[in-house]
Amino acid sequence: MRIGIIGVGTVGASVANILRDNKNVITARAGCEIIPAIGVVSNLNKKRDVEIELTDDVEKVLNDESIDVIVELMGGIEKPYEIIKKALKNGKAVVTANKALLAYHRYELQEIAGDTAFEYEAAVAGGIPIINALRDGLTANHIESIRGIMNGTCNYMLTKMINEGVDYETILKEAQELGYAEADPTFDVGGFDAAHKLLILGSIAYGIDAKPEDILIEGIQNISHEDIDFANEFNYSIKLLTIAKKVGKEIELRVHPSLIPTTEMISKVDGVMNGVSVVGDKVGETMYYGAGAGGDATASAVIANIIDIARRGKGSPMLGFEKPHGEDIRLMSKDDIRTKYYLRFRVEDKAGVLAKIATILGERNISIEKMIQKPLNRTCSHILLSTHTSVEKDIIEALKTIEEAGVVTAKPAMIRIED
Repeated sequence: MRIGIIGVGTVGASVANILRDNKNVITARAGCEIIPAIGVVSNLNKKRDVEIELTDDVEKVLNDESIDVIVELMGGIEKPYEIIKKALKNGKAVVTANKALLAYHRYELQEIAGDTAFEYEAAVAGGIPIINALRDGLTANHIESIRGIMNGTCNYMLTKMINEGVDYETILKEAQELGYAEADPTFDVGGFDAAHKLLILGSIAYGIDAKPEDILIEGIQNISHEDIDFANEFNYSIKLLTIAKKVGKEIELRVHPSLIPTTEMISKVDGVMNGVSVVGDKVGETMYYGAGAGGDATASAVIANIIDIARRGKGSPMLGFEKPHGEDIRLMSKDDIRTKYYLRFRVEDKAGVLAKIATILGERNISIEKMIQKPLNRTCSHILLSTHTSVEKDIIEALKTIEEAGVVTAKPAMIRIED
């Protein structure tokens, strides 16, 4: 089996080199020799740590009848979409690690692929085999929920902020220096990277077709020391959490910082590691943990897909099913999400303030579960509280009313609680 690699960066080079270094065991497991025949790069003058032939002509590879599998590792959305469409129409199997591409075009690509193998394990959580777990290992189950920590940059930053008291700007700079965060970190810290992965998992679990613009996405930029103090006080950990959950005939899809009880397994996923918890109606909770990024970890998932293709030949529906039989499901509106909430208010330290806040919350059927007050200086304090289960739109409206009423001296902050 001959492989064409489109995009020979860190991951592409790792794919070529692992296929070379582990040739014997890979051949034994695949049942045939897998040859990284050629790689496509944008700059032939750039030195790369690979021994394969390189070209800057993608058409040469797409039209080469001796190439059996195209591995797309170039990144982006529309350009790789056009390349993969042509590869599939030429009858070539495809493996990709491109989560952004799949967040927008997964259903179109499934239709084009048909019986041609199309695999994408490396697009979600790097080296963790969560795609195959959902698509194959848990197929007898209705999936009740998926909760994931799927961005190593955010998880590294939050772990440092919680364990070492480092402030956001300092740890962001450190993450950039270590290569965990890009010069423009918005895609990671804003929650968009994790959202793309969530959409893929949501399609496999529920057959739900949603785009990033359709779901709730929030990042970690506004997490403060006061939030961390509250979490520690009440035995919570703060994580950027991806959530897919079935509620009746509706599916929640959301990404945001969450307070998670420290007793839960997923709260213990620290540093740059990723973790995914899946609850099936028959199997109960299953937990998947491992490296979510990095050249070799991601390449490991890519090569596992290539081996699967070598073993099976034809593909099955790439998203597990085209439409669930007998189910009419829809995406839940962001306004209708129901969970508990942590709220932070900066207020003047005077009588009656807490009563006003409680009154406004009560008018929206929001009841307080826990509360602490922390002095900031002689005149100001932070009121930190958590609610019982409430409706998202009620929380948003209450916070807006509190701010407009002049009860607070800064914009209120909110973190959802998942317990």
